[in-house]
Amino acid sequence: MVSIKDIAEACGVSTATVSKALNNREDVNPVTRERVQETAKQLGYLPNAMARALKTKKSYNIGVLMVDKAQNGLKHHYFASILDSFKVIMEHNGYDLTFISSQIGEKTFSYYEHCIYRNVDGVLAACVDFRSPDMQALLGSSLPVVSVDYVSEERFAVASDNADGIQRAVEYALHRNHAKIAYIYGEDAQVTEIRRNAFIQTLAEHHCEIRNQFIRQGRYLNPELAYRLTQELLTECGEPPTCILYPDDICAIAGIAAITDNHLEAGKDVSVIGYDGNPTLRMLRPNLTTIQQDTDMIGSKAAELMLKLLRKEQIPPGERTIFCKGLLLEGETVAQL
Repeated sequence: MVSIKDIAEACGVSTATVSKALNNREDVNPVTRERVQETAKQLGYLPNAMARALKTKKSYNIGVLMVDKAQNGLKHHYFASILDSFKVIMEHNGYDLTFISSQIGEKTFSYYEHCIYRNVDGVLAACVDFRSPDMQALLGSSLPVVSVDYVSEERFAVASDNADGIQRAVEYALHRNHAKIAYIYGEDAQVTEIRRNAFIQTLAEHHCEIRNQFIRQGRYLNPELAYRLTQELLTECGEPPTCILYPDDICAIAGIAAITDNHLEAGKDVSVIGYDGNPTLRMLRPNLTTIQQDTDMIGSKAAELMLKLLRKEQIPPGERTIFCKGLLLEGETVAQL
């Protein structure tokens, strides 16, 4: 294995100069730095992560938490896209990612214990039960934690502007003369509470009747339940809704199936609005009207915030939480009444 000493001998400089050059230190002559780095590349030098950690007191390893109750994690296009964007920037800055859980083989750890075991420098919490005691203990630790879609005054977070997204969806339906609007929302979580409140508030601001029988709890990424709840809305409400909002695009597609099975046409007899902007599902016909969340921006902003924390930069209170607005993608599933 090629060592720093081998590079120093090949370049005719000291090992200290090689170390500085490989770490892009400014107190090395630029010509020398470039020559050392090129020689290291030609010799096939690979830095020893353990040795670097001992010297810098950093592992250059970021923990990632994606362990929600529904076990969606990377199966969810939204979180997978955020992680991909986050990963690109962190790897560009020399960091690896390690998935954190409460189970390693047959041993059970707390999230914090697993983070210490893996010696991570920080944690991205993107898909987890933030209200659990285990997660609250991690948030209260000295480790830098950036959360996705969980906002707290004391914490650092990047979030999709869910209130704005629901407001856009409801106002779009109202603009197309829908007054009987139903909402199937996800399981209990901060995001769900924000969306449900925004739905009710937007209807109230537009002096539209709020019908409790039109507001029903489902689950994220659970098409079977979304199908059943859509059936109930169409058959048990006496006067059924003309437009139904769903917690995600997969549930919206299940809703379209339920509408079709009731001998109705989605986008004509009953309108449908999804959430997430899943590009694959938008290839289906009728083309789904949905709220597209800006996953690229959420992931990149989370990485920028994490890097600031790792560099121990001062972050003003007003910049500790970053909201990223989505976009309403107009499809073919909302009729003009």
